[in-house]
Formats: sequence, structure tokens, C-alpha cells
Amino acid sequence: MRVLALLLLTAALLFSASFKLYLKDGTYQIVREYQVEGDRIRYYSTERSQWEEIPVALCDLNKTESIRKHAQEAVQKETKLADEEEALERAQRKEIERIPMNPGAYFVEGGHVKNLQYADTDFVKNKKRSILQKITPIPIVSGKERVELKGEHAAFLVHQDLPEFYLRLEQEDRFGILQLTPKDGKRIVEHIDIAPITNENFENAKKIAVFQRELTSGLYKVWPEKPLAPGEYALVEYVGADSDLRIWDFGYQPQSK
Repeated sequence: MRVLALLLLTAALLFSASFKLYLKDGTYQIVREYQVEGDRIRYYSTERSQWEEIPVALCDLNKTESIRKHAQEAVQKETKLADEEEALERAQRKEIERIPMNPGAYFVEGGHVKNLQYADTDFVKNKKRSILQKITPIPIVSGKERVELKGEHAAFLVHQDLPEFYLRLEQEDRFGILQLTPKDGKRIVEHIDIAPITNENFENAKKIAVFQRELTSGLYKVWPEKPLAPGEYALVEYVGADSDLRIWDFGYQPQSK
């Protein structure tokens, strides 16, 4: 983009140095500038590198200035867009560079990068289903496991209802934001329904709709599509084919006014 911006700037400079002076017969002269002097137009020809004169009556000055104005505006617009895109690319490079190279979840606040810690996860099994499994090697009823975190509140708090997180992954995996349910001194991440016979697992989680953008290979920016309600949440990465969980918990608490 920097090269494109330079090319556009060069084009703008060249355009300002020369333009077409249209004549009423449909032809034109390539000129650097012109001056109206009585019934004559004196112009500097860039083709012949000299000053020349021509009767005003032969020139179409309205067409000359109209086309010249529109062409200048088009070049200025393209140059502005190129400058804006270059500024965005510089900002993105700066954004990427401040995120550590170590895999994990990060949050930027006040210009400081904060590293989220992995949450301790418990898998609570359905006791009734475990007893049935001891009776017969083939499960004949569906069951459930529950993924829980210790404590009803996360230690890490954010105060923006649209928080932006960064995930640097070791490999390409699914990820997202889940809403947690505090209960009996714990936070429930999700219920996993276990199908009979096949033992297939089906996740049942309160998923938050998110936007995500890959900034560079393995580094993603993720944020909610809609403002969060105050409560408990978690960034979750589903690792590998078995969807093992990596969880970074956080709470959203609005700033007190």
C-alpha cells in the first residue's frame, strides 16, 4: 500500500503539472498552465517546452476546467483512501506486535496487555448413568456431564460491554465466548449430553454470538456482536477432534458512575 500511495501522490503531482487545454474542434493541447490575455490565451506547452499563444475563441475553457476539476478530485480521493488504508495497516501491525508470541488469551486495557490465566475445570458425571454402566458394558440410556469452574465469580473483570480479546492459538481450533451460570459456589460452563449406544457427546452451552478477525496466522481478535449483560463469561477453545476445553474465565461488571 505504501508503494500505491506514492504512485498516487506522484500521479497527483504530475497531474497538477500538466493538463489538457481543450479546443472547440475537439482537439487539445497538453499544457502546464495558461493565462487569458485579452482575446488571446498564452499557455506553456509541455510537449514542446515553450510558451505559445492561441485565440480565446478557439478554446473550450468550460470543458477544460470542468474535466480538470473532476480529475483533480478523483486523484485527491484515491490518495486520501490510500493514506487511510496505510494508516489502518500501520495500526494493525502495531496491534499485532504488542500481543505476546506465547499461545493464550489476552486483553488490552489502557494500552497495557493483560494475560488471562487458564481456569481450573471440573467434569461432573451423572452418577445414575455411571451405575448403569457398571451393570452393562453398553449404555442404554442417555446421560450428562457438566463442566464447572470453581467459585461463582471470576478474578479477572472487564468493564466494557463489548470487550475485545486476542487469542493466539497453537493450531487452528474452534473458539468462542460462553456465558456461565453461577450455582452452588461454582460456575457451570456447559452441559455435555451423552448419546446412548454411541457415547457421542453433544455440547449444550450458552454461546455468545461473536465477531472474529484473523490478524495474522494463529492470532485472532474476538468480541461480542451485542453488548454483554453483567455476569460471568469465558473464552473457550475447543482443542483437537475430541473438543477438549481450554477456558479463560472473566466477569463483566459495568463501571460504577
